Amino acid sequence: MIILDSHCDTPSQLMRLRDLGIDNKWGQVDYPKLIRGGVDASFFALFNSNSLKPDEATRYALEMLAATYDSLDTNRDKAALALSPREIYTNKDKGLVSILIGMENGAPIQKSLSLLRLFYRLGVRYVTLTHNKDNEICDSAAEGCHWHGLSPFGRDVVAEMNRLGMIVDVAHCSDETFYDCIEFSQAPIVSTHSCCRALAHHRRNFSDGMLRAIRDDDGVIQVNFYPAFLSDDFNNLLNESGLGDKADKIEEEFIKDPGNPIKIERWVGIQEELKALPRPSYIDVVDHIDHAVEIAGIDHVGIGSDFDGICVPPKGLDDVSEIGIIFEEMAKRGYSQTEIEKVAGGNFLRVFDKVIGISKELRP
Repeated sequence: MIILDSHCDTPSQLMRLRDLGIDNKWGQVDYPKLIRGGVDASFFALFNSNSLKPDEATRYALEMLAATYDSLDTNRDKAALALSPREIYTNKDKGLVSILIGMENGAPIQKSLSLLRLFYRLGVRYVTLTHNKDNEICDSAAEGCHWHGLSPFGRDVVAEMNRLGMIVDVAHCSDETFYDCIEFSQAPIVSTHSCCRALAHHRRNFSDGMLRAIRDDDGVIQVNFYPAFLSDDFNNLLNESGLGDKADKIEEEFIKDPGNPIKIERWVGIQEELKALPRPSYIDVVDHIDHAVEIAGIDHVGIGSDFDGICVPPKGLDDVSEIGIIFEEMAKRGYSQTEIEKVAGGNFLRVFDKVIGISKELRP
């Protein structure tokens, strides 16, 4: 069984801040935690804030990418880069955790397919097309009013990603963008970290219609652990208390200056404050898995924690070392071992393989 977490935001904390080779007290992901949790593969997402100007976004993405490679160089006994499903299995045989690279927010490619190709050559294997603002590629779930889906450039981006063998990630995309990607992508699409709108009405979550569409596309939805996406009650509590906006502001400051002791103290402080709230648990995560399986089918659901990008985790899932509790709960609910293996990572690997296969057909 391969356990694959399709999305964590650890690279933004690598620069000047955390050594992933040691078990960090407050970090949600590091190599010891990945090993303790039995995680075989983790996508490190190069997250770019919408507040960055285009050149700043490109530089910041490159800095995070360099820091990720540096971290792998100094922890060769624990982890190794992987660029394909085959390399994940090879690393597993060697007793190593596979680190794969994604990009959250396509802003660093600016309006250049050449930059997109460069990031592919540097190891980026998926791009989350946008974040919480509309950009040059497409509309986001948070705004969704500029292009009404993919921009003309965005269609070119999707086509080039298909040709390269990069996975199109529609997490953070508006509904219109989602359906445009279904229409224009020649390869299956994924959402690396989303939940189900039927259980929590957050705009980032998938409607049942979207779940059916990703099933028909042979794609996969990777269920997110963020409590605000798991529960309307918790999301309302964040909004009414103002803690959600406060956490977002502190996180933005922290990401821009992760080595500043004052910023670290404030980030740790807001995390503890949010943990004191009544919050969803791993049970709610499996509830969303259940619903996604019911609508999309067992072959189209996985897990994408969003660890190190969420200010508060669910109860029982404080960090990636505890990820196994999800599969234990699935077993209690009657899922077979084969079904658990699909959700744990098998479904994402199938889509990844298919994206690579289609790219070989499209390249001259």
